[in-house]
Amino acid sequence: MTATEPELPPVPARRLPPVAELTVASLALMLAGGVDLAAHLPRHPPLGPVVGLLVGGAVLTAVALTLLSRISPFAWRTFFLVARWSLLAYAVITGVGVFVFLYDHTGGSTLVVLILSLVVFAIDVPTVIAFTAARYEDTGGLPGGQGRPG
Repeated sequence: MTATEPELPPVPARRLPPVAELTVASLALMLAGGVDLAAHLPRHPPLGPVVGLLVGGAVLTAVALTLLSRISPFAWRTFFLVARWSLLAYAVITGVGVFVFLYDHTGGSTLVVLILSLVVFAIDVPTVIAFTAARYEDTGGLPGGQGRPG
């Protein structure tokens, strides 16, 4: 470090649950399921493996959200500010994806699995973005941080 560079504040040294890791693992499962489905289209794809990936991703997301809700202190205002806007963006992206599937005449159980996969994806990405933005913010050492979730 040179004399002109400002010294950065230390990164908080507390241990947090693996929210980002679980969410990214869920994203990987959603992407794997999407690739598997796309590899079989326009024929009717076998849904067993894809449903398994969907359920696994949904469980990982639920666990990540449960662990996230138990963190205290945490920068909840920052988390919800970032989550709100990124969720809006991914809701639009999900809506466009659903439109494309409907426009392409994808139907039945394949459409349901694709939509559910997009929903899990649209929850995962904002969660990992918001968690990453909020995890390093100083909460002032207060027991509740910046407030509880909800």
